[in-house]
Amino acid sequence: MSSTTRTTVRTAGVAVRAMLVLTLVLGVGYTLLVTGIGQLILPTQANGSLLPGDRGSALIGQSFTDAEGDALPEYFQSRPSAAGDGYDGASSGGSNLGPENPDLVAEIAARKTEIAAREGVDPSAVPADAVTASGSGLDPHISVAYALLQVPRVAAARDLPEDEVRALVESRIQGRDLGFLGEERINVAELNLALDDREGA
Repeated sequence: MSSTTRTTVRTAGVAVRAMLVLTLVLGVGYTLLVTGIGQLILPTQANGSLLPGDRGSALIGQSFTDAEGDALPEYFQSRPSAAGDGYDGASSGGSNLGPENPDLVAEIAARKTEIAAREGVDPSAVPADAVTASGSGLDPHISVAYALLQVPRVAAARDLPEDEVRALVESRIQGRDLGFLGEERINVAELNLALDDREGA
């Protein structure tokens, strides 16, 4: 066997051994280590932030509508979603329409009129997040202003005192990330779940 052939065989052997070692260390070992740390420190988040009773994930928004797509009056409503038929995790994305697109302007105006009528307020009182979809179409949160706007309707539909429902909303406010990023917000699915559990209790 020539020296060139021996060198080639040796180099190939080193490459194969390196690939096997790196696969074990980085592909298997690192994955097991990170998964173990996640399960140990943040088990809920590591498993998808699932809501109790197989009622979805706290990370993905949900629609609270009937079979015809009409808002259920006893539930707080989420913001619009452009993901598939609404909050479809397989079709995450926005409408990609610009702020001056006539179709988007008309759609926002229609949503504002519908929400104002449903909540019994002037259209100028409807917050922006109530009529616009998030970039992913999966955002599970609404603004505190939009949640508080819905309190009278939800309280009436559930025959509960408004103060009680308002207090529940205020108890579910999530602060800014790291104390300064983003805005205060409320997870709609968690809020509606707390309402159902409160009535069930």
